[in-house]
Amino acid sequence: MINFNDFFKTYNCHISDDAVQQATAKIISEHFAENNNIEVYRQCLNLIDLTSLNGNDTEAGIRSMVEKVNNFKTNFPHLPNVAAICVYPSMTPVVKHCLTEPIGIASVAAGFPASQTFLEVKIAETAMAVLSGASEVDVVISIGKFLEEKYGEVYEELVEIKDACRDAHLKVIIETGDLKTAENITKASLLAMEAGADFIKTSTGKIPVAATVEATYVMCNAIKEYCRKTGQTVGYKPAGGIVSTDDAVKHYTLVKEILGKEWLNNTRFRFGASRLANNLLTSIEGREIRYF
Repeated sequence: MINFNDFFKTYNCHISDDAVQQATAKIISEHFAENNNIEVYRQCLNLIDLTSLNGNDTEAGIRSMVEKVNNFKTNFPHLPNVAAICVYPSMTPVVKHCLTEPIGIASVAAGFPASQTFLEVKIAETAMAVLSGASEVDVVISIGKFLEEKYGEVYEELVEIKDACRDAHLKVIIETGDLKTAENITKASLLAMEAGADFIKTSTGKIPVAATVEATYVMCNAIKEYCRKTGQTVGYKPAGGIVSTDDAVKHYTLVKEILGKEWLNNTRFRFGASRLANNLLTSIEGREIRYF
């Protein structure tokens, strides 16, 4: 068992929230303008996990969303498609059956969004999502256990969930809005990466505070330090509340400046969003588009 108190001491976890806010604002003020262009909007479109995670989702509604993705290149032949479709586990077979485009199928699992269920259920749901066709699985850490500093338990859960993913990629959501501080966000990011996360993700989008630019700054720096120490490359996914083109460009700018151009592709960087795609299309085409 890892001693996480010792583990965290080997990283820069004691970060001032005020310092984070200042550093984030500085990067955006200095570099936003150079990224605020149509080529970046196109790149951002190709980073989207097109998401539908509503209690009233229907099979017909999910099929309609998938068909729009299937027909995207016909309607917009000059633009790249989205990176993946993200749905609840029960809708994974629907996407698998309908999808003809070579993009990812992402399923939330493991008691999403609260993660307040038995570990056996988390493992079973993860395995079933993969067997149903998910190539990516998005799960939430046990936030309550993390806040109680039961780091070993959170880690062991994630290790078992990672094993249940088999060949599917694991995206670990740390729910930054509940963790609140830069120190907690850094520790949760490092723990998730150490447990085998292929991506770390900000939020579920189900609580008031979702993906902030400050969270992106903190998590990207954690990825950078972890990669430098271990040689392991981990992806980043801000999700929840990213709606406007400006929002996307701000997060893109931070990823570019902190992690570098190597992260500016959908194998290392994703947006979790439902409304962003239409707003990016509107910005690219110069007219209002409500395709998705």
